[in-house]
Amino acid sequence: MSDFPAYAPSEEHELLRRTVRELADAKIAPFAAEVDEESRFPQEALDALAASGLHAVHVPESYGGAGADALATVIVIEEVARACASSSLIPAVNKLGTVPLLLAGSEELKQRYLAPVARGEAMFSYALSEADAGSDAAGMKTRAVREGDFWVLNGTKMWITNAGVSQFYTVMAVTDPSAGARGISAFVVEKSDAGVSFGPPERKLGIKGSPTRQVILEDVRIPADRMIGAEGTGFKTALATLDHTRITIAAQALGIAQGALDFAIGYVRQRRQFGRPVADFQGVQFMLADMAMRLEGARQLTYHAAVKSERAMRGEPVADLTFVSSACKALASDVAMDVTTDAVQLLGGYGYTREFPVERMMRDAKITQIYEGTNQIQRMVMARQLLK
Repeated sequence: MSDFPAYAPSEEHELLRRTVRELADAKIAPFAAEVDEESRFPQEALDALAASGLHAVHVPESYGGAGADALATVIVIEEVARACASSSLIPAVNKLGTVPLLLAGSEELKQRYLAPVARGEAMFSYALSEADAGSDAAGMKTRAVREGDFWVLNGTKMWITNAGVSQFYTVMAVTDPSAGARGISAFVVEKSDAGVSFGPPERKLGIKGSPTRQVILEDVRIPADRMIGAEGTGFKTALATLDHTRITIAAQALGIAQGALDFAIGYVRQRRQFGRPVADFQGVQFMLADMAMRLEGARQLTYHAAVKSERAMRGEPVADLTFVSSACKALASDVAMDVTTDAVQLLGGYGYTREFPVERMMRDAKITQIYEGTNQIQRMVMARQLLK
């Protein structure tokens, strides 16, 4: 086996894939259309994932988690997204919210906050963006002012995934306005902290089952030991976090695309026109071939990036992690948008209706090109890595 590429999934990874797919098909997919239609949180998915220990598989064993590697986490997110993109944001956002702690948090913070996430008692969201600080995240206005043994936070975070449902939040705030990006620090804020509230749920094109809301901080007073890492290192931690979690968005995109491709293949085999299955027509066959080819290319790049992410989390130097994580996110999300659009086309008029899932998948795919850094930003990041 030593001659296999480093990112080849092991037998354990493939067993995990089968396990998650069976669970997703049985306990998540049946509710996906309803979750989308009603714009409600997929509680059935959270319950099923937590019962099987699949809601936050990345949490290390030392904090009560499964200790799954980055590739295993990608496979979990991919397989859940194949059934329901909204539900895949449960394991994905749990990772996004907790990676800052894993990278820079004190041991006490890790023990306090990772353990309940591992047990399925809490979810963890990530609060970086603001209304005027999206792609330019360093332009944030949220402030944290030191008062003795406490920090007092004021500001509003925007587009926060699973806001209001998650119990814990990694919040970036300015602690030194004169220092630019080096004046940003990271904190753990709890939903129950006095002064924390949430805006109304955004009315969205897709991922309607995952609430996206403002996190509003009004004189939120938290103990100083809830700072993640040293003062002024928050933005560095934020960027390092995204190097790892862009890969999970790629995984989500892969799953959405795979779900659309699988459904389209089944449909064109059954649908008959001109006295024969639609699948017999060469034009349709070429579309399917291109969909599958591009999807597999994106999958291989994503798995490759996942292995690099795992090595970096273990402290190994990985010079090109930023490049490959941006590359897989941009490629996989572009592929997901193309594949889901083609799936709608293959279903013809039926594809444009809510009677079939591909229109939902097409709507869900769009956000993967936007969040955790738009694909235009990803291309800027990649270019900088190439030219530096």
